[in-house]
Amino acid sequence: MEDHVRIFDTTLRDGEQAPGCTMTLEEKLEVARQLARLKVDIIEAGFPAASPGDWAAVHQIAGEIGTPDGPVIAALARANREDIDKAWTAIQPAAKKRIHTFISSSDIHIEHQFRSNREEILNRARESVRYARSLCDDVEFSPMDATRSEPEYMYRMLAAGVEAGATTLNIPDTVGYTTPEEYAALIAGIYTHVPGAEQVTISTHCHDDLGMAVANSLAGVRAGARQIECTINGIGERAGNASLEEVTMALKTRRQFFNIDTQINTRELARASRLISTITAMPVPPNKAIVGANAFAHESGIHQDGILKNRMTYEIMDATTIGLDGNELVLGKHSGRNAFRTKLAAMGYEFDSEEEFQNIFRRFKDLCDKKKVIDDRDIEVLIAGEAQHTPEVYRLDHVQVTCGTGVTPVATVRLTDPDGNEHTTAAHGTGPVDAIYKAIDRIVERPTELLEFSIKAVTEGIDAVAEVSVRIKEVGSEAPPAEFRIGRHRGPQIYSGHSINTDTIVAAAEAYMSALNRMLAARQERLSAEAAAYAAGYDRNTPTYAVDLFGQNAVEE
Repeated sequence: MEDHVRIFDTTLRDGEQAPGCTMTLEEKLEVARQLARLKVDIIEAGFPAASPGDWAAVHQIAGEIGTPDGPVIAALARANREDIDKAWTAIQPAAKKRIHTFISSSDIHIEHQFRSNREEILNRARESVRYARSLCDDVEFSPMDATRSEPEYMYRMLAAGVEAGATTLNIPDTVGYTTPEEYAALIAGIYTHVPGAEQVTISTHCHDDLGMAVANSLAGVRAGARQIECTINGIGERAGNASLEEVTMALKTRRQFFNIDTQINTRELARASRLISTITAMPVPPNKAIVGANAFAHESGIHQDGILKNRMTYEIMDATTIGLDGNELVLGKHSGRNAFRTKLAAMGYEFDSEEEFQNIFRRFKDLCDKKKVIDDRDIEVLIAGEAQHTPEVYRLDHVQVTCGTGVTPVATVRLTDPDGNEHTTAAHGTGPVDAIYKAIDRIVERPTELLEFSIKAVTEGIDAVAEVSVRIKEVGSEAPPAEFRIGRHRGPQIYSGHSINTDTIVAAAEAYMSALNRMLAARQERLSAEAAAYAAGYDRNTPTYAVDLFGQNAVEE
């Protein structure tokens, strides 16, 4: 067995498949860089056969992040040669490569989705692993919907995978159905019933539909699994995946119980959580384990008394171990570059260039003009905001709102279009934000449906920074059904936007513009990515597939 539990991060593949979590190429690269800083063992960078854009993103991540001392770069592929070929060409630049291929093992999938039979599916699994292994020395195989499969048949499929050359066997709880006791028994059964299982790595991949993804993953480790597939903040299909920060800190905090740990740099966890939250515009709930705002907060008098005497009375982890630094250096408008740089270093932030640092410093100074004291949370949102790479199709130049008791809210907005022309208009609404959004829509002339609007104060006090997140859907260009993501179109067409500002109204306008610009730029970016993929070797002649959210059954468009 491995001397540590490998962390296989699938934020960029399974995590991105959650509606509204689609990332731009630059955002994917930023996430991959953070995952490398986090020292995850494997990054599943995407699903290259889903679209030329996916292929191009995996290819670029493999080239930049897949260094000899970096993580393994994996690509997902269904059990067919076309998918496997695309996965293999996409990960070529990486020093350490993995092909992850899969096919369902449950009767409900075999009968209703594949319209096939057990023997045919078993042969497809065997041949796909064999073909993948002829290309790549590191091959992972997953019998999808394993926890609803007949165990003996699943063991036969895993045995075929090992015989064909698989080096990792992953056991997906695809629909979040199992319990820790059942999952542990399934993992233990592999060592008993699958010849050669002790020579490969057994992996967990658990979904959170019943809220047990982390518990199931840890039960798998207790039963002998030595790889956990997970995502930052637990994002992913439906209710999401096992949370990377939770499984990592559980193994670290209860080291004597599990008798094994990970190689994760836990001081990068808080930073990774904030980055994913910002990019996907999915706020982290305050009561979220490990990285939630209340995870290290105490209000009860009894708890406060204990904490003041000894933090161990009511805390089982040190906040600094996840990157929440206790440095008391106070920053304000008189702080210089050296103090700011020192503070950032204490918080675990590094910059690839001096220009990147100077951009953050300028934003810091702008915020200092609006707030007297800047704390760690303000800095975190500044860094996260800088990490966003939202395309600027339309630029928000001016927003002004008139509202109050007995007054119809009216907003005046000025935007600059892609050709540099200025457009000014006004609109009234049920409230100031509604009026702003109607005015913006009037200029852009691309109607949208506002699916979600979230606002919160990052810090306390009257000068607190407001953090606004929105999710929109384009109206008039009907998205595919929610259960499908179609080939190069990556539906459903939901776009997220995010902004921070001491002016709540301005933050609301900026967040909406961010989502709109993502929507408007999506088509152009897709076309550019397709062109790059084709130029780099993506096979133009193979069909584009309709792929369900589990990524399994191929149907030509």
